[in-house]
Amino acid sequence: MRVSGTRVAGVVAAAAVSANGQNLLAEAPLTNTTTTEQFAEACKAFSQQVQIANSTFVSADFVAANTTLQFPNADPSCSRPSQLVSVPLCRVQANITTSSTSGLHFEAWLPQNWTGRFLSTGNGGLGGCVQYDDVEWTASLGFAAVATNNGHDGMSGLPLYKKPEVVTDFAWRAIETGVVVGKDVSKAFYGKAHTKSYYLGCSTGGRQGMKMVQDFPDLFDGVSAGAPAMNFNNLNTWSAHFLPVTGSNTSDTFVSQDLWNVVHKDMLSQCDALDGNIDGILEAPDLCRYKADGLLCGNGAAPAGACLTDKQVNTVNTIFSDMKAPNGTVLYPRMQPGSEAAGAFNSYYNGQPSDKADWIKYVVMADPNFDLSKFTPDLWALSDTLNPAGIATTKADISAFRDRGGKLLHYHGTMDAIISSDNSPRYYESVRAALKQEPAELDAFYRFFRISGMGHCSGGPGAHYIGNQKKQLAFPGQADQSVLMDLVRWVEQDQAPDFLTGTAFVNDTQGGEVAFARHHCRWPTMNKFMGGDANSADSWSCVSYNATT
Repeated sequence: MRVSGTRVAGVVAAAAVSANGQNLLAEAPLTNTTTTEQFAEACKAFSQQVQIANSTFVSADFVAANTTLQFPNADPSCSRPSQLVSVPLCRVQANITTSSTSGLHFEAWLPQNWTGRFLSTGNGGLGGCVQYDDVEWTASLGFAAVATNNGHDGMSGLPLYKKPEVVTDFAWRAIETGVVVGKDVSKAFYGKAHTKSYYLGCSTGGRQGMKMVQDFPDLFDGVSAGAPAMNFNNLNTWSAHFLPVTGSNTSDTFVSQDLWNVVHKDMLSQCDALDGNIDGILEAPDLCRYKADGLLCGNGAAPAGACLTDKQVNTVNTIFSDMKAPNGTVLYPRMQPGSEAAGAFNSYYNGQPSDKADWIKYVVMADPNFDLSKFTPDLWALSDTLNPAGIATTKADISAFRDRGGKLLHYHGTMDAIISSDNSPRYYESVRAALKQEPAELDAFYRFFRISGMGHCSGGPGAHYIGNQKKQLAFPGQADQSVLMDLVRWVEQDQAPDFLTGTAFVNDTQGGEVAFARHHCRWPTMNKFMGGDANSADSWSCVSYNATT
């Protein structure tokens, strides 16, 4: 299946061969009989023979274990000037032309300890940044790992301005191209095809994974998609709509960080006990229908200095309400309660145009000088109507992925301050309706987990160490206890995860003293405290409830 746009041509790559024509790596990576010296020779030979169609530059370089690669030409906004490589690998790079006006940078990290598995990583934000930490981590686990810069460099939306082909790369083509090319490169280098193909990404990376499930169902056997930026057009409209709601920091509608802290305490007083335990974390934020009316100044309940004006109450209640078009259609769900303690002020509520709204400025309005405070409801439909390169990523009929045996592991932190976690169950329910399957049936190939107290892809006061990234491993070096390996066991051993185990540490120190643990439940159940030691995951149970999202 193809979506609109131009697809890059395929790959021509010669296998790694010695001078006498013998394939050096036909069996060695799987049997661990190849020495590092032989592996380095194979990579050198590969560098002289590999060819990738439509490329202006191709290289293959042996990288020894414990080498720190430097990226002197990396865009500063990517914040990745270097990367420690922990295992010996062959690093293949290419600059691939995707159209007459677009192209991408491609990386394939082919480890000596190859397990036969292939994996593509994703990107973040509007990013054109190779996520080298994910590439290195998965390569260290034996995956032939690939990544791209998503068709442009840096985190700004400026490279997308009046560049529809670059937008197409960003929407889907960069990932698809990287996977198609990467599989051919891996096969040519190792002398055999991969056994299973995986995807790992969060945020924009989560959306990219979902896009592949929806429109390119043959690419992956297993997809891990975290906090996916689905309903992408309305997500960006939602990101831009906060400024007109809050006003600037001199507006009478503005709510300061100190007052948001008051709101957070009030919200917890109303909703924290809904899961049976008062701990500052909501296990099921959809049950919390918070209103700030009780904080209204002069109502006799809210103390002076810790109360809101009528306009400020309206600001808070609007933020915690679904964003609706003038005709009443829900464009994007509310910001879920709890995010106000996890950075939402810095992202959206500080009275400044959000850097998350670059899509509106550079693509939707196509005006670098557009005043985001003027992005009012009469303009909200424009983004979704344009839907550049089919980027919405809302297709609910994913039966093709199901029918070929694919497995989809979807998760979202319930204190996400960037992408409302209410959007994920909304998508799950759309799939449920489209496929006419109940959760017990969907469980065979699609499982969605809410990670309580987790921020945007990582962090937060909850048990957020679930192993969706290397920095998210509860105990460094124990990758077997991770979302990634949960997915592998589901695909390869038919051991579907009933829950995702998360760990929280004292002072959030990875691998330190454990504060508490949770078995994060799959939708549509919620975690309920059943008594005993609240810090023990065994004191909680996944129970059915009346989900209202």
